[in-house]
Amino acid sequence: MPRMPYPEPTLYAIPFFLVTLALEPWLLARLQRRGRTVRGYERRDTWASLGMGIGSLFFVSFINLGIYAIASVLWRHRLVDLGHGALGWAAALVGWDLAYYWNHRVEHENRVLWACHVNHHSSRLFNLSTALRQPWTPFSGWVFYPGLALLGVAPAMIMISAGINLVYQYWVHTETVERMPRWFEAVFNTPSHHRVHHGSNPEYLDKNYGGILIVWDRLFGSFTPESAPVEYGLTKNIETFSLWKIAFHEYGALGRDLQKATSWRERVEILTHGPAWQARATGGASPHDPSVRASIR
Repeated sequence: MPRMPYPEPTLYAIPFFLVTLALEPWLLARLQRRGRTVRGYERRDTWASLGMGIGSLFFVSFINLGIYAIASVLWRHRLVDLGHGALGWAAALVGWDLAYYWNHRVEHENRVLWACHVNHHSSRLFNLSTALRQPWTPFSGWVFYPGLALLGVAPAMIMISAGINLVYQYWVHTETVERMPRWFEAVFNTPSHHRVHHGSNPEYLDKNYGGILIVWDRLFGSFTPESAPVEYGLTKNIETFSLWKIAFHEYGALGRDLQKATSWRERVEILTHGPAWQARATGGASPHDPSVRASIR
């Protein structure tokens, strides 16, 4: 792992991750004894998630260095300098979160980017270890985040905000918390909101993209509250604990679909549209039809 030219919050959070990962199985078992329906842990699934997290520390470090390098170039051409006080940090944290919302949403709506992001959704369980099942190839970050430097956010503050955003999202991957207070649920991402995001139920697909704030989903029409019990995982589960397959299986599927395509136009559509586009191309159904979206995701 390369040495970062800025403090990396996720590294400082590792002791917290380890302690809470050790405690959560006990809490879930206690809830099960009280009659709560929770999925809990499965040893191989947990090790796969931890392996993906360790791999992400290595691969994503290089991607983050790229974001930092691009932001440093853009910083020379900044429109303003928001400084390192409250205004600068507010812009950094909120700006990253808004950029994260759109990056995350595009990852679900573009087949190439979905191939990168899909591994985070591949577990059929939902616990704190699932939070560590991180993508290895999130290159789209080079597009969505460095522009904050043009708006006056210092590059180091951009990257620290990235780490804070990621650390916040760790705790929302749990079944131990049913609901937070109503005011908190209205503004922030919570376990309830994020359980929806990890659901393969047709009504839950491609909802609740927010990182720290759920207000972006409410503003841009992608919010759905938790109602029906959540079925975690993919609508076509990969049934493997191989890190290689978890990380790259969708790239293989994408390559096979491109080979089967009968025209260059169809290949471009497969690459630039969402995971449902193949069904539209072959069956005429709309990619926004939930039944079609669920059948191939």
